[in-house]
Amino acid sequence: MEKKLLIKYVDVDIYQQELLVLKNVQIEIHSSEFVYLLGKVGSGKSSLLKSFYHEVPILSGVAGVLNYDLITLKPNEVPYLRRKIGIVFQDFQLLHDRTVHANLEFVLKATGWEDKVTINEQINNVLDQVGMSSKGYKMPHQLSGGEQQRIVIARALLNSPEMILADEPTGNLDTETGKELVELLYNIRQSGTTVILATHNLAWVKKFPGRIFRCEDDKLKEETDASNIQKEIIEELDVMKNLVEEPVVFEKSEEKPIQSNELDMIEKTDEEPVVIEVKMKEKDSLKNETPRKNIR
Repeated sequence: MEKKLLIKYVDVDIYQQELLVLKNVQIEIHSSEFVYLLGKVGSGKSSLLKSFYHEVPILSGVAGVLNYDLITLKPNEVPYLRRKIGIVFQDFQLLHDRTVHANLEFVLKATGWEDKVTINEQINNVLDQVGMSSKGYKMPHQLSGGEQQRIVIARALLNSPEMILADEPTGNLDTETGKELVELLYNIRQSGTTVILATHNLAWVKKFPGRIFRCEDDKLKEETDASNIQKEIIEELDVMKNLVEEPVVFEKSEEKPIQSNELDMIEKTDEEPVVIEVKMKEKDSLKNETPRKNIR
């Protein structure tokens, strides 16, 4: 089966508040693909994602997304483009004054759904898809971070999007929970929905293979040599290993005999002698310390 072209950028410049962050972007993305956007903070990953749903406008070049021309897109057409795109943010952006079910119902009604039975069926469907079918009655604050992010993914699936954009969705989560969520997105891709994942975590690339684009030095380039990524993953793991295994060395303080005045104080207090001794040592060190000049 031939894959459908969803995104095509040719000679596109991406600006964020008049600052050029990516220049001469060339990219094509098709249906059922799992795509990584790698790069450091501020490299342009988020700005590129925002351009896909027209939050960051495109002023020149060729920019087509889901059969919409972003250069000539009219304001009243933007909502129709966005209904075809599911968005997963790092900071959840759930409405905290209503239940999970009410959060999802709000989105459906805002995008034109009216029949109550159909709305409930769709909500139950997406909650089941993300493994949260029993959590509809919960308030967001009653859920863990991982559970809240699952609800965000469910929200992104409500309108059966052709594409999901996930901007650092595991940034606030522990490693194991993050892995479960990336695996969930990977399985969603297998059902036909394209997933574009912006991340700085190379571990996901190894566990869940996909196309890789890198934002670096104001450019977007596709990484076709898997050995480069493998080398970076090994280097990253080595750094993490050194951080864990490197012993912490504490300087050994010289022992000081307890003076007679210190013994008197120990007898008059219920505090532990060690605490008294430490406090007096700190006091002595302050007496001998050379006054520092004020830095203006």
